[in-house]
Amino acid sequence: MISDRTFRDLDLEDVFRFIDRTLSRPGQQYLYYLLRCIPATSERAARLENRIDTLQESPSLRATVSKELSKLHERDAYYISSLFQGEHIQKPKWLWAIQLLAALAVISVILSFFVPKISVLLIILFPINMGIHYWNKSNVYQYSSSIPQLLIMHKAARRILASDAFQEYGDVSASITSLAKILPQMLIFKIEARLQSEIGQLVDYLFELIKALFLLEPIVLFSSLQKLETRKEEIGTIFRFIGETDAALSILAMRESVPYFCNITHDPSGKGLIAQSVYHPLLFNGVSNDILLKGRSALLTGSNMSGKTTFIRTVGISAILGQTLNTCFAKEFAMPFMRVESSIRIADDLLDEKSYYMEEVLVLKELIGKSDNGKPALILLDEIFKGTNSIERIAISKSVLNYLHDNGNLVFVSTHDRELTELLSENYELYHFTEIIDGDQIAFDYKIKPGVLNTTNAIRILAINNFPPQIIQEANALSLKLRQM
Repeated sequence: MISDRTFRDLDLEDVFRFIDRTLSRPGQQYLYYLLRCIPATSERAARLENRIDTLQESPSLRATVSKELSKLHERDAYYISSLFQGEHIQKPKWLWAIQLLAALAVISVILSFFVPKISVLLIILFPINMGIHYWNKSNVYQYSSSIPQLLIMHKAARRILASDAFQEYGDVSASITSLAKILPQMLIFKIEARLQSEIGQLVDYLFELIKALFLLEPIVLFSSLQKLETRKEEIGTIFRFIGETDAALSILAMRESVPYFCNITHDPSGKGLIAQSVYHPLLFNGVSNDILLKGRSALLTGSNMSGKTTFIRTVGISAILGQTLNTCFAKEFAMPFMRVESSIRIADDLLDEKSYYMEEVLVLKELIGKSDNGKPALILLDEIFKGTNSIERIAISKSVLNYLHDNGNLVFVSTHDRELTELLSENYELYHFTEIIDGDQIAFDYKIKPGVLNTTNAIRILAINNFPPQIIQEANALSLKLRQM
């Protein structure tokens, strides 16, 4: 499971909005689930690719499937999952009394045509049944969204499976057949929804009185829930089929909208990463970059706004989407199966009285703890321990970064401390980003370059931004003095 912190650090909520081209609410839910969970093997990716290929090869099938999926676009379809994931309402112990009152109402209506005096019994029964009817309304409301949408989902899945391209999904077909046996009695929920949306209030009120008199809602509801309880597995199977089909359509549409993409290549025995022309999907005309790591981690240096953090996020996004959706924003992307952890956005917590440095310590302690379980991870770090003084920052950064690398992790870390480039050169490949200063103009090419950044332009950037000359002169003099120490 991708942690909430990593999800925020990599802006994956925005990435999800970009890749989400789903037509149904179950498809949207399933796509989000796929994005949040990295599988341990390539089996899920292979199944997803097979579904994508099936839809891509037949435009007519794609159009038919899209039409059926779009019938589940209403917000109420979000609640279908509660029918197979949650616990259902338990029937009351006095359900037999409800059934008895309903039977008396039916008998009274029939007999009143022959014996008019029997209608007196109806006058007595009606307020009692009305009270029970409205007592049960809160129960009905819990399923007034999910059950009608279940009927629509069942019908859509049946029509999609009618295509020869989906004949191999025998388990889904069996689930559809099994569920069809219990759905007819639930049509009352769909009829009510249609009456409310398409027919006037007068007819709706009349139907409500009939339901109240004969206690149709509680009887049908608890009978339906009892049967749905035995069909949770079948509902889940159909939901996943619909969700995965819609997710496949969404991924296909997203792939068609980007400049290029690739499937991830897994090397279970290797430790490293290859990325060719990798780019950030949310940056219009973003700059692509290459990186090659074999058995070593990556240390990035460079000034602010030069592209270090964006590149780290770019690698993290393709690493996650490559493993979850089999789609990398690159021409080539290869890495072993790895979970992805990060520490990029950290803020102090005034309410819990935690300083910035303490937040960093707690986050990194958690990452170190996870790295001790023997399962390698891709760890993305941005300027760690910048909440403390430079001497101790360099010392503990070197120790922590070597520890993480030696535990089998692949680490991407950015820093302004050039001293770390010498201290970590044994385990870390050195890369840098730089800006170009031409007169009073600052430009960035956002291209990663091998080696150590040897130039410093921080004071020059202050001068370009018209800081007072006294500040610039003193900073230059002190910088020169510190370098000679």
